[in-house]
Amino acid sequence: MGMNRDERDLRQAIVMACREMTAAGINQGTSGNISVRVDGGILLTPSGLPYDQMTPEDIVFMAWDGGWTAREGNVPSTEWRFHLDILKAKPETGAVVHAHPAYCTILAIMQKSIPAIHYMIAAGGGNDVPCAPYAQYGTAELSQLALEALADRRACLLAHHGLIATGVSLRKAMWLAIEVETLAKQYHGCLQIGTPPLLPDEEIDSILRRWGQYGLRDRKPLAAVPSSAA
Repeated sequence: MGMNRDERDLRQAIVMACREMTAAGINQGTSGNISVRVDGGILLTPSGLPYDQMTPEDIVFMAWDGGWTAREGNVPSTEWRFHLDILKAKPETGAVVHAHPAYCTILAIMQKSIPAIHYMIAAGGGNDVPCAPYAQYGTAELSQLALEALADRRACLLAHHGLIATGVSLRKAMWLAIEVETLAKQYHGCLQIGTPPLLPDEEIDSILRRWGQYGLRDRKPLAAVPSSAA
């Protein structure tokens, strides 16, 4: 499969992000999947291939019309539909991470959204991380429900399923996935004690207005330092 260096680097980044999901404890086995926007469509993890065996050549290219090309024997993730639909519907989004983190999944099984227990909820774009209603994996119905939950959010839970996190880049989508699992763990812990008090909407609105000063930043290249005159 011929590819230029930039595409190979992006495919390698997807492979490494998959392995990072396992190392960070937000996914198990091959149940998670990742997509990234590219010219003409998306790059998407294949179905059923263990991350420790995955190579850049295994990543599937899917066009916006749903047509795809892959190494022989590979097929797109069974969740390709919501990856494609999210990236088509949200042009500001560059990557989608789907995983089954333990605490997010516990809350999703209980059909609970994550409310404003902590100011970091703003990372998801609002005063909660909503939980989309249940639909069977891989279906158009699930994709539609996920799109509705993500209409003004960057992350959501899927009832009886797991987590979707998005970002302008793969790095930021991965960061958000880990942040949401941390919030889910905190909320789960609070529920063992009682009903937690929540931050008011106006406080989250204030955080959102300040968000440009916080969150994950892209490192800017160092400015060249002029050499001293001899």
